[in-house]
Amino acid sequence: MIEPAIEVRDLGVRFRRNRRGRRSIKDLFAGARRRSRPDEFWALRDVSFTVQPGESIGVVGRNGQGKSTLLKLVAGVLLPDEGRVFLNGGVAPLIEITGGFVGDLSVRDNIRLMAGLHGMARSEVDRRFDGIVEFAELAGFVETPYKHLSSGMKVRLAFSVVAELEEPILLVDEVLAVGDKAFRDKCYRRIDDLLGNGRTLFFVSHNEKDLRRFCHRGLYLDDHKLAMDAPLEDVIKRYHADSGVATD
Repeated sequence: MIEPAIEVRDLGVRFRRNRRGRRSIKDLFAGARRRSRPDEFWALRDVSFTVQPGESIGVVGRNGQGKSTLLKLVAGVLLPDEGRVFLNGGVAPLIEITGGFVGDLSVRDNIRLMAGLHGMARSEVDRRFDGIVEFAELAGFVETPYKHLSSGMKVRLAFSVVAELEEPILLVDEVLAVGDKAFRDKCYRRIDDLLGNGRTLFFVSHNEKDLRRFCHRGLYLDDHKLAMDAPLEDVIKRYHADSGVATD
């Protein structure tokens, strides 16, 4: 029996409306099932599903229903208050894509830093370095401090580093909505190549064209819960119906 690439069981996470940050250290030690405070709300609750290796899943829902939060829980960026996330392999996260880079370091040093933080060995970084720079179209900026790059350059660099990771699970959150068309097209082709090599895709987007390009199955989040898990077209139709959007 093949183990799922991603298994989510009874997942729940809550946030505070009136305090910066989700939970304090004291809260963490108090236990996940303590009584909720009046200023807290559940961003997600009772969410369960599995993703098989090689599947491409699109996550659909209105703003504020927990799509990006779910992706961060799967990535391990956030800790759940309830339930568990099980991963069969590492993740390549294309979420908050330019986070973690250091402004005063050069492009060269940032590539080594970010690739190393994602677990890539120094020898592997050196082997892939030229390819990362070429894909990012930054050959003339290798020694330039990161803070002096344009926003488009920063996005290209971040995508190029993460796309070189050989982790089996690819997490994507709206990253394809930024950058110029030529680079987006190059990103599409790169993702196609990764999926063709058997990667698993967990994709959050409002762009239905992108969802249809990459995904066959959809998860619909509504009222901070998993409202539907079905073929993508059925999920999009349900989302449109709930949103009052006319469809052909």
